[in-house]
Amino acid sequence: MSNRLRLPAFIIAAAISSACAGDSPTQSTEQVTTPPVVTPTPNTDAITVLSPNAPQAAMVGVPFRYDASKAGAVFSDPRKTGLTYAVQFGGTNNGLNAVGCEIGGVPSAAGVQTVTVVARDTTGRTASQQFTIVVFSSDLTTPTLPVSTLAYSDARVPLPRHFTQNAGGGGGSAVGADNTPAGNAITDAGATLGRVLFYDRRLSQNDRVSCSSCHQQAFAFSDTARLSRGFQGGSTGRHSMGLTNARFYSGGRFFWDERAASLEAQVLEPIQDATEMGLTLGQLQTKLSLSPYYSDLFQAAFGSRDITTDRVAQALAQFVRSLTSTNSKFDRAFGPNGVPNFEATFTAQELQGQQLYNGRAGCARCHGTNAHISDAVHNTGLDATITDVGAGNGRFKAPSLRNVEVRAPYMNDGRFRTLEQVVDFYDRGVQNNPGLDQRLRGPNGQPLRLNLSLAERDALVAFMKTFTDRTFLSDTRFASPFAR
Repeated sequence: MSNRLRLPAFIIAAAISSACAGDSPTQSTEQVTTPPVVTPTPNTDAITVLSPNAPQAAMVGVPFRYDASKAGAVFSDPRKTGLTYAVQFGGTNNGLNAVGCEIGGVPSAAGVQTVTVVARDTTGRTASQQFTIVVFSSDLTTPTLPVSTLAYSDARVPLPRHFTQNAGGGGGSAVGADNTPAGNAITDAGATLGRVLFYDRRLSQNDRVSCSSCHQQAFAFSDTARLSRGFQGGSTGRHSMGLTNARFYSGGRFFWDERAASLEAQVLEPIQDATEMGLTLGQLQTKLSLSPYYSDLFQAAFGSRDITTDRVAQALAQFVRSLTSTNSKFDRAFGPNGVPNFEATFTAQELQGQQLYNGRAGCARCHGTNAHISDAVHNTGLDATITDVGAGNGRFKAPSLRNVEVRAPYMNDGRFRTLEQVVDFYDRGVQNNPGLDQRLRGPNGQPLRLNLSLAERDALVAFMKTFTDRTFLSDTRFASPFAR
């Protein structure tokens, strides 16, 4: 028989329980009572929204009627005492009024009207629901598109050989600067949707302007005004940049000051700008959803009818990247194999301008490749002091020089009305700005003076006019699909 002391079973069980419950077998075994979880009883008497009002479409000058209670279906009435309704308009009534839940009237102006309907029972309990009435302008039309989708993709419209190879003098290739993201390559259906969006005035608050109002095809998708006009007549802060060959810029950033990290981000900013187009992204989505032709276009482009702002950005970016100019006199100097014969194509004056462009005038140092695109942001000494910081230190992005002949005025502020004035500035007008690009300084550190003769300045202008692509400026693929 063992001489060990046998402990009672209840003592052993208590010790084991104490050891499992804490860090030490000597921890107190006192039980802590947890208060029971109390689930609040739902208020079954509360009025709730059962079937919210969807956005409604109206038209300027056309009588509008709508029951904001949807015959009593919007709100619950748990006490069955009967509900009364009141309608509140955000901002101006715009020609509309309400009696109870009945909205009626003749809208007087295009815009997005916020409406709140409030339900009240006999005990004073209330609930509310907000929706929008989109009033469209009466002069809007629907787009007319061909039965067969037009060609935009690289597969159907391949880039010419001289865009894929380096320019003479080590200028690099246009394709090497392509900023198309892997997830948003140009497709025929995507760019078609983007074309409709680009020209649709429904993308502005009052249906007065579209993207094309400030970026017009005949002017290389720029504007002839120094500053463009927004949806209420206000002026933009800078000149509208030309969009020709926007696809080819290796930095991938957009706007003169490069504040947009991508083209997909850039295309949504003017829509939301308080001066330019004046919509929120939510309002944009609502307006497109109420425009019946968009569901089929989104289905074709993205495989579903869902209208989202991300898809709007992708489609607009596809269309803008499709705006490649490849049929100027300069382009026609290249054979199918990419080898140029400028001597047989250009006049003597144009050849002289080309030599200056690539040589003494130094234009090609900032506007390179066979697409004549900018390499980065630069401070070009427009003023002696920085009046607009741009991308920092007075630096600005520049558009491709393709079709530069037709897109006056020039510079980010539109200060120069002619190409001759631009050449004169770079010849002898560059200012000694502290941030001036070093390529525009001479050996003595002062602003470079080219000392071109009048004939040489004229030759430079003549050469840049060989960048004009008349086919591009009238191409149906890039024109408005809306009847005027």
